[in-house]
Amino acid sequence: MFEALETRLRRYEELERLITDPKVISDTSAYQRNTKELASLRNIVSKYREYLKAQSDIGELEDLLKKKSNDTEFSELAKEELVALKKRKANFEKDIEDLLLEDDPDADKNIIVEIRAGTGGQEASLFAADLFRMYSRYAASQGWKVEMLSSSLSEASGFKEVVFGVDGNGVYRKMKFESGVHRVQRVPATEASGRIHTSTVSVAVLPEVEDVDIKIDAKDLKVDVFRSSGAGGQSVNTADSAVRITHIPTGIVVQCQDERSQLKNKNKAMKVLRARIMDKAETERQQKIAKDRKTQIGTGERSEKIRTYNYPDRRITDHRIGLTVHNLEGVLEGDLEEIIMELMKQEKDLKLKEAK
Repeated sequence: MFEALETRLRRYEELERLITDPKVISDTSAYQRNTKELASLRNIVSKYREYLKAQSDIGELEDLLKKKSNDTEFSELAKEELVALKKRKANFEKDIEDLLLEDDPDADKNIIVEIRAGTGGQEASLFAADLFRMYSRYAASQGWKVEMLSSSLSEASGFKEVVFGVDGNGVYRKMKFESGVHRVQRVPATEASGRIHTSTVSVAVLPEVEDVDIKIDAKDLKVDVFRSSGAGGQSVNTADSAVRITHIPTGIVVQCQDERSQLKNKNKAMKVLRARIMDKAETERQQKIAKDRKTQIGTGERSEKIRTYNYPDRRITDHRIGLTVHNLEGVLEGDLEEIIMELMKQEKDLKLKEAK
């Protein structure tokens, strides 16, 4: 534990130096990245410094007690202070343990969210649009910024696929639980007999990857440009502004056409590509150690059904933790906090059990 704390303390001190460096200050993206990391470390480093101060005070007081062992009045007062200091030290240690359990290197990273319609045809695409709206509203309630990266509309004005970025503090910490299959049970607007249909939508939440975090060789990329098209394939742009990038070693393909500028589409596609490559590597690594993981909410598999939205009963059930809330309308309007906080609590409880 203390080795991990010393590493964080050294990194915090390094970041304090970096954000005063004129070269870093002049580089807006580097400065923002460093200040964000500094903020993410501030709480645990502050607690650790308080712990070290209490430890140092205890050592000094114990040395004084040895030197003044014949001074009865001083010894009584010093012993009382020593008890209080040791209690403070123990409290700091407990706080630090809790913070370390919650610690996640990706916790404060921005994210890329990919929503894809699954089984259910047009109804699935409509629910994909509902989820996009839900996450957009939740992001707004948290003070986060949403940026559309790519989308493919269905004929029913839903989404076959929509990819968007979310920027802000603690985004991945909360949103990581949304990865998986979301199931909806409702009567489609086109269903004359009133039968309930079940459709599915898959959601992937990827921590955003900086250029410095992953090296992509230009020779490993195949870049194609073409004209943007809307639902039904009709052209929506007369210039070749849409971009498709294929990462040859992994076979990952990313396409962006929402912007009128080819350069903007390419930049957005590269942002998504970096996240997908890193996610693929991380998924493969986690699969190798999955059998030893006991602190994970659900299986972590993309194919796992994580939540059901039942319209007739106005309820939402999260199958990973057995939580049911009867607030369907509110949740779809972005009121996700109750569900996410319960998922965070359960994850912490699992980590505490594993640590014992």
